[in-house]
Amino acid sequence: MAFPITASVSFIFLFFSYTTLSFPLVPSPLARLLDIQRREQSPPSVQLAAARGLLSRLLPSHISSFDFEIVSKETCGREACFIISNHPSSGTKGTPEILIQGTTGVELSAGLHWYLKHWCWAHISWEKSGGLQLLSVPKAESLPRVPPSGVFVQRPVPWSYYQNAVTSSYSYAWWGWERWEKEIDWMALQGINLPLAFNGQEAIWKKVFERYNISHSDLDDFFGGPAFLAWSRMGNLHGWGGPLPQTWLDDQLVLQKKILARMYSFGMSPVLPAFSGNVPPVLKAKFPSAKISQLGNWFTVHSDLRWCCTYLLDATDPLFVEIGKAFVEQQLKEYGRTSHIYNCDTFDENTPPLDDPNYISSLGSAIYKGMQSGDDNAVWLMQGWLFSYDPFWKPPQMKALLHSVPIGHMVVLDLFAEVKPIWFTSEQFYGVPYIWCMLHNFAGNIEMYGILDSIALGPIEAQISKNSTMVGVGMSMEGIEQNPIVYDLMSEMAFHHKPVNVKVWVDQYASRRYGKNVSGLQEAWQILYHTLYNCTDGAYDKNRDVIVAFPDVDPSVILIPELSGRKYFRGHILKRRQMKETTDSYEHPHLWYSVSDVINALVLFLENGDEVADSRTFRYDLVDLTRQALAKYANKLFLKVIEGYHLSNLSQVTSCAHHFLDLVKDLDTLLSSHDGFLLGPWLESAKNLARDPEQEKQFEWNARTQLTMWFDNTDTEASLLRDYGNKYWSGLLQDYYRPRAALYFKHMIDSLVKGESFPLEDWRRDWISLTNKWQESRNLFIVKAHGDALNISRWLYDKYLREDHSQSLYKLRENHNDQL
Repeated sequence: MAFPITASVSFIFLFFSYTTLSFPLVPSPLARLLDIQRREQSPPSVQLAAARGLLSRLLPSHISSFDFEIVSKETCGREACFIISNHPSSGTKGTPEILIQGTTGVELSAGLHWYLKHWCWAHISWEKSGGLQLLSVPKAESLPRVPPSGVFVQRPVPWSYYQNAVTSSYSYAWWGWERWEKEIDWMALQGINLPLAFNGQEAIWKKVFERYNISHSDLDDFFGGPAFLAWSRMGNLHGWGGPLPQTWLDDQLVLQKKILARMYSFGMSPVLPAFSGNVPPVLKAKFPSAKISQLGNWFTVHSDLRWCCTYLLDATDPLFVEIGKAFVEQQLKEYGRTSHIYNCDTFDENTPPLDDPNYISSLGSAIYKGMQSGDDNAVWLMQGWLFSYDPFWKPPQMKALLHSVPIGHMVVLDLFAEVKPIWFTSEQFYGVPYIWCMLHNFAGNIEMYGILDSIALGPIEAQISKNSTMVGVGMSMEGIEQNPIVYDLMSEMAFHHKPVNVKVWVDQYASRRYGKNVSGLQEAWQILYHTLYNCTDGAYDKNRDVIVAFPDVDPSVILIPELSGRKYFRGHILKRRQMKETTDSYEHPHLWYSVSDVINALVLFLENGDEVADSRTFRYDLVDLTRQALAKYANKLFLKVIEGYHLSNLSQVTSCAHHFLDLVKDLDTLLSSHDGFLLGPWLESAKNLARDPEQEKQFEWNARTQLTMWFDNTDTEASLLRDYGNKYWSGLLQDYYRPRAALYFKHMIDSLVKGESFPLEDWRRDWISLTNKWQESRNLFIVKAHGDALNISRWLYDKYLREDHSQSLYKLRENHNDQL
């Protein structure tokens, strides 16, 4: 429980007041696991060293200002907690000023962050999304004192979970130890104690399959390439982007051991992978009687067997348990220890062949047996995503799977709880422990988006609900390093027992983020809170802005609402009853807020920017907000191009198309002014992991392809997985997105000039050729930002938004006057 800075109540009251709150009951088998994890944690000396090491990396000037101490759970009321107090020796020159006590190294780190955040008004986010704001932290020997009674903060639920099965590819694909060390520090500061740890598993699998006489060359077609490992692990694809060189396997295994060692040193419980049934095709030849089935196509063109239709070993086959046991045991042999929690998602985008509850129960039981046979204390961690999107999982089937494992030996991630909570409609997962998760981001797309009210209230409602089985909160985003405000609040919810007052919190966020109180920026953030960060329409926010996800349709079939409810088709009018068929193939970008209000916020940023112009956090937010406004303006401008085409107005098409292309070029210039929006680091980090020129070429191709179009295509038929991993990155806009839009506009203009229909097949041929060449190209991009973000944003506002915004405000005033 957290108390305000002005709290003056006694420490004894703080200590015991938790007993008046309602806590979810932790099932006894799960309580047993928590006891095992506590007994097997790294020694207190190791955890203290981890916390001190973090402080030395974060704030080396204050290494002597803080003292840390590991305390027992009994000190904290048998729950995890941290306690911040004035050090007994404070006031004496050269001695520590603040004492932070906690049950683990994670709690010590979270306590340090809590103090810096709430007493020093500091801010900590990912480096790419602005990084640290520590200028507000007073000098050593001048740190603010906390109330004499101290500050006691206790977790309401045991776990704070982190990552998604695909984050490893969308965000971590090219990380080395230097970046991983920063991420684990960030995790500890946010209080995360249950992270996924998926690196290096291909090396483990190679050793397991060697027992079955499966060679490295047999696995060349099984593992995906470095940028696509998440999907080959889930059995969605095989071979695409590969083969994986032996050096990759070796390097990733070494990296994984470093990652695990650091996580364990903080007292974290890293989650290891388990066998889901995904097997190489050669296993079927070696075990012809085994129940191995081939799965269906996953988005490849014409079900291309080179990449699609992987093989799944039925969980009821005895070989499943044997391989599952071998995989767990091999991990234990390599790593030397485990947290006893294993992730397995056999049914993620893979529907069982039968809906008989008894059959489903037998599958679940066998999957768990594969883990337990290798680790007697195994607990199965399962993503609950399948219950959100697959209509197969009705209550009987869902209950059969959840109850196939003894209660307490499975934990479910309510993966999309901020939008589509399953706990509420499933009787708390039918008694099975679960973690309330915020999914928030898809594919690492860049979009200012969130639901702050849901984050501030949802976990609390779930915690205190009747018969709650909630045992944690989590962040399960597909990609990181975006929307820092969302993750700042969500990570804090691991320590809150009551709903957060978001209005007050947002005001404080603006001050912490920039290191000073600027009323204009606080006002701007209140606008953003009520617009961009108040999406309540229940839609998945998958960024389909025209710039980054250009439509692959004949422009004649795109609906233009401005044309009085009717759609023009090159001089002919289509009635409404014909529209559905003609517009299904065009996915309009998601828009859930008033664009005019958001531009008002941007104006406040521009007007108040000089006060914080040197702040990296401000520059990131300014570039992101300007990008957001210009992206929506580009969507509107694109429809003006289409409108001109429908009206056969060559002048309108030409001028608006040129305006659109100029905008993309200028937007690329804006993005180049902050390190968080550059293509270059993504490509260079991929090449840096290569051991020879051939690997360098392969890895760069992987990196470029993940962003653009997956799988092989025909000359005129593109993969359905195109632009799914799109990014607003400088270099990508100018070098790929802009030329692609130019091709489309060229074909539009040519068709008008010739009086012919739009040559859709020619456009596709040119677009696919452009994509293939771009993926194979090796040109370089900047890796360090340049340019003045504030001046560029002001210039772009004047060039593109000022006049349009003024017209919007004028129309709003006119409509208001008409209503009066």
